Amino acid sequence: MKDIANFISGFRRFQEKYFSEDQDLFEQLRQGQRPKALIVACADSRVDPALLTGAEPGDMFVVRNVANLVPPYQIDGSYDSVAAALEFAVLSLEVEHIIVLGHAHCGGINALMRDEGTCSEFIGKWVSIAQRARERVYAELPNKPPALQSRACEQAAILVSLENLLTYPWIAQRVAAGVMHLHGWYFDMADGSLLQYNPAGNAFESVAGQSGNQL
Repeated sequence: MKDIANFISGFRRFQEKYFSEDQDLFEQLRQGQRPKALIVACADSRVDPALLTGAEPGDMFVVRNVANLVPPYQIDGSYDSVAAALEFAVLSLEVEHIIVLGHAHCGGINALMRDEGTCSEFIGKWVSIAQRARERVYAELPNKPPALQSRACEQAAILVSLENLLTYPWIAQRVAAGVMHLHGWYFDMADGSLLQYNPAGNAFESVAGQSGNQL
């Protein structure tokens, strides 16, 4: 119960900050939300997108799932929370940026790389969305250490999700028109740095090192 008590204490601090000191913010938010960015992040407890970016309430629309994956566009009548969130964020909220935020030491990607999901009810099918990232890593880095292969797959899976985003017609149309932009970010919790995918160089490049300075 200690953890729950800590959460409640944390809520009281939140309450004091936003409902006592900054009432104007929530007065605006009561009228509706208008975030400019959607973040697709991992459900990993160590990677909180709002905490990492210093976002205030209302700044970003967040979708979190195992391994920060975006499935391809398909209409098959099944439940799909990611597609529903994308549709709402893009068509109703009209976000201008979609960020896929991956991270180091991702358990979902590790399950994909080790093919451990075959023993699970749901994880194996879900992480198979990034199967082509796994195949690419094993083809290009067949004899590298497992840790390096996993890191490569974590980053390659971000690219798979970016590619899958463009299979949604209403996202592809907005990107082509220049009113929406897609970003691939990678948080390296080993050294506290943030990397961003650069399509021109086909590589992830550091935008914020350990000191937090722009590079």
